[in-house]
Amino acid sequence: MSGTDIAAVAALDAADSLAPMRQRFVLPEGLVYLDGNSLGALPVGTAARLREVVEDQWGKSLIGGWNMHGWVAASRRVGARIAPLIGAPDDCVVVADSTSVNLYKLIVAALKAKPERRVVVSEPGNFPTDLYMAAGAAWTMSGIEVRTAPADRIVEAIEDDVALVLLTHVHYKTGRKHDMAGITRAAHDRGALVLWDLSHSAGAVAVDLEGCDADLAVGCGYKYLNGGPGAPAFLYVAQRHHASLRSPLSGWFGHAAPFAFRDDYAPSPDISRFLCGTPPILGIAALDEGVSVFADVDRDRLWDKSQALCSLFIKLMDERCAVFGFELVTARDPTARGSHVSYAHRNAHPICQALIANGVVGDFRAPDVLRLGFTPLYTRFADVWAAVETIERIMAQGEWDRPEHHVRAAVT
Repeated sequence: MSGTDIAAVAALDAADSLAPMRQRFVLPEGLVYLDGNSLGALPVGTAARLREVVEDQWGKSLIGGWNMHGWVAASRRVGARIAPLIGAPDDCVVVADSTSVNLYKLIVAALKAKPERRVVVSEPGNFPTDLYMAAGAAWTMSGIEVRTAPADRIVEAIEDDVALVLLTHVHYKTGRKHDMAGITRAAHDRGALVLWDLSHSAGAVAVDLEGCDADLAVGCGYKYLNGGPGAPAFLYVAQRHHASLRSPLSGWFGHAAPFAFRDDYAPSPDISRFLCGTPPILGIAALDEGVSVFADVDRDRLWDKSQALCSLFIKLMDERCAVFGFELVTARDPTARGSHVSYAHRNAHPICQALIANGVVGDFRAPDVLRLGFTPLYTRFADVWAAVETIERIMAQGEWDRPEHHVRAAVT
């Protein structure tokens, strides 16, 4: 076969300084896991960490754990550990609630801060929960409108009535990456705020919120941050907005003095004002373990490897699978994409199911997208080779068309 060979791929793994990181995760033998952009792999230390929190802290300290084991500060402490991964000061990030709830908090806070402006601008095809929560805010607040504009026309859509631009940094389906600095600058020039969803960025793609002068951001904890299914999310609010923005969900943990038990609500003066209910300590502990894996990682190398994996996958697909009708959806330019690669194919769903049946786990996004994620902490270049080899085989042999691969489960 002409083109890239297995020896060249093996050489990439041999030269990879991040290769030892794979040992920090539980990965079933023989499985090629390319879905860390949906659910990160289990860190080796998580089970022991949860046993410690459950048996030693909760089991032995009971209510005393809030003080003795620092549970009360867990949201701020783990938020500070996430901060370097998104280019943020450690006092501007907090772990709280879910991505959807955090979106609602920040959308409403931004709209309240710009009462003379009544429009939220996003793009059609943004991750659904972003659009749903914007619509929910519009339903809650009188006179609010949600407008959408194609990705390449976002800037011109920021008119004088726009209060907030709501975008996902890396698009969940296409993998396209927005120009965070450019869009943020344009929005500020027009008097609007910007809220970035980092769910498909944090932990795999370079993000510089402070350097881009970003206002607001949210992100989930269960993808590249490896916090486990349903892990708590995080939110970011730039320091300059701490005093002026207020969460509409005025739960007691966002109070300036939650244990004073006053009847009136006074928001905390810092990022803690965006907390709401009692922090989920077990979930935060698992997320803390997932984030701790990054502590000694060269982040520039991490971002570079992310793109090297994507580029190799695209190259191998060009060489070996071009005849099978796959249409590349993701940008070829490494500076314009995240850490997953998507292909459109009219049989994307059964192809995805056939891959999973053959030990290559990716996912399907309706109506016709096969999506493969490349998590630089634990994905090997050999995994990329194996994935393309399997795609080539199931397509050439027609294995994708077996009846069982056409059955759709509840989660795709």
